[in-house]
Amino acid sequence: MDKSEDSVKKVITDEERLQLAAKLDKELDEFIEKLPRKKYEDGWPEDRWEEEMEKHPFFMKEPPKPGQELHPLYEGLQQLKYDPDENEPEELAVSYKEDGNFNFKHKNYRLAVLAYTEGIKIKCGNQEIEASLLNNRAAAHFFLKNYRSSLRDCELALKVKPHYGKALVRAANCCFEMRQYKKALEFCDEILDENNNNTAILDLRSKCINNMKVQERDDRKKKSNLKKKIQGEKVLIEEIITRGYNVENGLDGNSQNINLCLSKIDSNHWMGKQFGNLSIDKLEPHFPELVNNRVFLNESNNLVWPIVFVYPEYKIMDYVQQFNEEQIFSEQLYYVFENFPEWDHERKYKPDHLNVYYETSKKKIVKVDIQKTLKDILKSDGFLIKGGTPSFIIFVKESQIEKQFLKEYL
Repeated sequence: MDKSEDSVKKVITDEERLQLAAKLDKELDEFIEKLPRKKYEDGWPEDRWEEEMEKHPFFMKEPPKPGQELHPLYEGLQQLKYDPDENEPEELAVSYKEDGNFNFKHKNYRLAVLAYTEGIKIKCGNQEIEASLLNNRAAAHFFLKNYRSSLRDCELALKVKPHYGKALVRAANCCFEMRQYKKALEFCDEILDENNNNTAILDLRSKCINNMKVQERDDRKKKSNLKKKIQGEKVLIEEIITRGYNVENGLDGNSQNINLCLSKIDSNHWMGKQFGNLSIDKLEPHFPELVNNRVFLNESNNLVWPIVFVYPEYKIMDYVQQFNEEQIFSEQLYYVFENFPEWDHERKYKPDHLNVYYETSKKKIVKVDIQKTLKDILKSDGFLIKGGTPSFIIFVKESQIEKQFLKEYL
């Protein structure tokens, strides 16, 4: 069959083909250039690509911290890993154990405790796994210095798996840290029954024995000191009772109460705390400045009291830490006012120009004879020792503030 000239295929030369390709490339570039530009937001920024990469579950080097936002893929893997419908109890327990081990390795002991706890809750029925979870949680508690919790987990692990070596060693160390040396020795001996060449346990056992001796010595010393303290308190209160001092909420100073209290002392009813209503805590000073200056007996068997001087004119106080009951009151005044106090700008507080008063238990004011001893004054009718500290009110003689003060009590 003949073909017409129009139907004959035109042959393209190499030069024409190259020209056509160049034209198509140019048109494609122009088309792309005219497309609307949009910022790419799905990738990692160049300045933070390493940080973003570490957040990805496949590349992260550290486990997520509590409260940290999780990568969606990480959340999905977690759900798959811990889904009880997708895993057997034993598999779940192992997964939690692995998580705990990972956190433990990175010293995230609190997260490790949480992971091991979740594994323990499953109760998978495999004694090896359950004992291991308890022992591992004990290890995490130990590094957190939760020795009591660590010991409890060790004991639980030993119930599941008796003679569990790792649990026995940790239990012994927990007891040592808690100074329960006798119990620590029992764990050490159980370990040495299996391996009497365990040098670490032999060393721990030796330390326990030495510390037990020191502890027993210290306990004896404490008991001896306590006995001396109680005896001292007993004698102190006995002397106060004998003198008939009136102590607020403790002893009213009358002969009937004194005889009752003394009879209790003689009949060995002292319990280190109280005679009748008088207890050692009622002799403790209430003023912070005198907190370590409770009344005491000196070598001469005299009571030495903390004293408070009150100056209503200036609304201030002086605190005398030690005032021997056999000392003349005026001597203490001369000592206190040997130099003019800073607050006495007028220099009128002179020892021989002062009047001293005390308030009775019936809210009356009594003038003090400063030529008497403190002992005689404290034994005066109505004198009340409050808060373990006798208090006195001081005025300049014939001053206006003294007259006004006395007028209020008339």
